[in-house]
Amino acid sequence: MPGGRLTQQERQQIALGLADGHAYAEIARRLDRPTSTVTREVMRNGGPAGYRADLAHRATEHRAHRRRQPAPRDPKAPAQTHGRDAEAVRQYEETFTTVLMQAGTPKMMARVLACLYITDTGSLTASELVERLQVSPASISKAIAFLEGQGLVRRERDERRRERYVVDNDVWYQSMMASARGTAQLAETARQGVGILGPGTLAATRLENIARFVDFVSESIARAAEQARDVLYTKPETPADNTP
Repeated sequence: MPGGRLTQQERQQIALGLADGHAYAEIARRLDRPTSTVTREVMRNGGPAGYRADLAHRATEHRAHRRRQPAPRDPKAPAQTHGRDAEAVRQYEETFTTVLMQAGTPKMMARVLACLYITDTGSLTASELVERLQVSPASISKAIAFLEGQGLVRRERDERRRERYVVDNDVWYQSMMASARGTAQLAETARQGVGILGPGTLAATRLENIARFVDFVSESIARAAEQARDVLYTKPETPADNTP
């Protein structure tokens, strides 16, 4: 499988594939590249609707040029612990953000969520998020409101009475349960339509089938979430010398 940066010709093939409605996996297969490479390339350069091969190539060349320039360490960059490679962490955060966006999370919300998940504490204040992501406080506030509404983030106060935004195992569980409740509501609404449209009609039968399907899925999600919380979560190992 070829490695290295995408060529301009490959970017043109990506643009053609998107125009033809091909999935990222199909485009990647034709290029003999990992699907993640194509996904990251598209999401970094305008998304499926805005991707332009020439602009993407110039932007990549510009980023590569900037990386070659010697520069002092950014004092605002979060320090890396546990012997982590700072560049590897940065690239992983970018990849994680891209995958969240591909799953339907808006860009800023995906950036905030990825940033929270890769911190050891699993929590950051608004000012810490602003500093790490180099965005405005208003952008953070809007992203947190969205994520909180989806059950993906919760708020708590620390010992200094600062509001912190938290992601942990229970947040993910609560998000899955909220999803199950949402689909259950869809099933209930579909069943209401059966009586209105008349049992036995084509439209009513369609709605009844939706309700049965969604009921089964929502019950399965709730059951799986309960089981997973009990048996699948692992805890970080504690070193013998009790150092973090």
